[in-house]
This record gives sequence, structure tokens and C-alpha cells, in this order.
Amino acid sequence: MAHVVTLIPGDGIGDEIARETVRVLNATGGDIVWERHTAGAEVMEQFGNPLPDEVIASVRKNKVALKGPITTPVGTGFRSVNVGLRKALTLYANFRPAKTMPNVPSRYENIDIVIVRENMEDLYAGIEHMVGDDAAESIKIITRKGSERVVRFAFDYARREGRKKVTAVHKANILKLSDGLFLEVARQIAKDYPDIQFDDKIVDNACMQLVLNPWQFDVMVMPNLYGDILSDLCAGLVGGLGVAPAANYGEDAVIFEPVHGSAPDIAGQNKANPMAMILCGALMLEHLGEKEAAEKLREAVRTVLAEGKNLTRDLGGSASTTDIADAIITKLK
Repeated sequence: MAHVVTLIPGDGIGDEIARETVRVLNATGGDIVWERHTAGAEVMEQFGNPLPDEVIASVRKNKVALKGPITTPVGTGFRSVNVGLRKALTLYANFRPAKTMPNVPSRYENIDIVIVRENMEDLYAGIEHMVGDDAAESIKIITRKGSERVVRFAFDYARREGRKKVTAVHKANILKLSDGLFLEVARQIAKDYPDIQFDDKIVDNACMQLVLNPWQFDVMVMPNLYGDILSDLCAGLVGGLGVAPAANYGEDAVIFEPVHGSAPDIAGQNKANPMAMILCGALMLEHLGEKEAAEKLREAVRTVLAEGKNLTRDLGGSASTTDIADAIITKLK
């Protein structure tokens, strides 16, 4: 039976990398029917809404989506489409693996860390207002329910995948109520998983430890803001956002998307690295139960990288977006 998947190409380089990712995924032999919808800046210009209702309805119906990067204006303009999707679909857990890949420039070897980031609360709830003319106030929201579901997601993943350790990241020494609640919940839930080692780190120390000795970490779980920052830090440990996939999990839907931005400066030039989105496709195949196709795809990506003949500009080569997809498809065959 075919898997019906919502495809949201995004804007900037999104259309290019989505097109090549679809070609690659179709070549894996996975039976996928694509239902394409658009969102982002271009849709905003046409219809006055960057996230049309039919996009949300499609993901809600199909329960799985593959999404490209979407531009978010800085300081002004419309609110993040990514945040809008997460709120509309209650995508409470952001999942970002950081794994060393061959021939990707990095100061580190053998990194294999998974960041699980709470996706709905914290300062990213977007509750803020002006206090008079000269001060702005943002409200940090941490709830027991939100903390419980994301921490349990991290432990369930660790147990299912044979991981050994979960680290909770927080600032409970200063934010004794909000981060204190998150840490309290994490410690309580850890007792239900005696087979998984548990510890916690204050966020500033966690950043330093990731640079000094990243191999001490396995699965890391944290509130929204820290997760946004540390997941990019971990991507830096393995060579950058060009090879950083991600997924947003909810109870009824999941959206797979690359971490990097829309790179409008190179849009339409066939220069963008599609590997992050292709690796998102591997995560998606796994979620759909196509585990053999997922591993076959990851191995094809690793082989292309290891050969070093087809690397995009960000990886030190001159290959085009299409070249990368063609090389991966050749390995798949």
C-alpha cells in the first residue's frame, strides 16, 4: 500500500532540494505518493497568508510531511511558518541527530549525538509585549505536561534504539521555577527507565562540555530555546547544517525537514547541498516502516561522500544539487 506524504517544498533553495530529494526517494523503491502544497514568503505575497489552511489539513490527513526550508523575516513581517505548523499540529518534540559523515570537514571524529528539543513552550511560545516605550517583556512558559511528553519521548527513543544515556539540559540554578520544573520532571521520569543512564547539565556547562568532550553525550533533552542553540552547536561538530536532518514529532503527525535555512542568495542556481533534506527522507522512510530503504539510502549518501567526487561548494567541491542526487541514485541502483 502506498504511503501518501505531504510535500512542502518551501522557498529559496527549497524547491530545488525538494525536487532532487523526491527523485532520490522515488529511486529507493519506497512506495510514496506525493501531495504537494506550498507555504512561505511567495504564498504570503499572493494570498496574504504564509501558511494556508489546506497545508495544515493535508498534513493532518496524511500524518507525514516532508518539508523544505522556509524564510522567516527577522524582527518584522509574518511569524515563523515552522512555529505555526508546530502549534497547529502539536509537534511537541524536535528530533535532531548529529552524526559524523565521511569527507565532511570537521575537527571531530565518531560523533553520534541526538538532541531532543521541546518544541511548543519556553520563550518560543511567543508571548511578549511592550512595557511602555522602552522595554519589552517575553514570558517563559514551562509546563509539567510539556516537559513530561518530551522527556518521555527522549527516553523511549533511547530504549528503542539501544542508546545508553539521556542528559537533561537546563538552567535550574537560576530559573528555579521554570527550568526547575523541567529538571524535576526529568528526574522523575528517569526512574521509569532504570536501564538508561541519566544525568543533567546546566546549559552553559553543556555547551563547554560539547566542545571539550562531545563523546560523553548520547541523547540530550532540553527546553525549546536551549535545544535550538545546542542542536546547531552539535551540527557544527559534524561539519555544519548541510548534513543535518531533523524531524518534528506530534501525537498524530510528523514533519521531516532540514535544519538549514532557505539561502535565497543561491536560490535557482542549482548550487545548494540537498543532503540534509535527503537524510530527512531517510528518517521519513524509517518512520514509514521502510527500514531497508532507509538504510540503503544512508549507505548511498555515505558512499558518495566517502568517494569525494561529488561534493557541493559548502563541502569543498563544485558539484551541483542535481549532481549530488544523480550520484546517490546511481549508488542506490
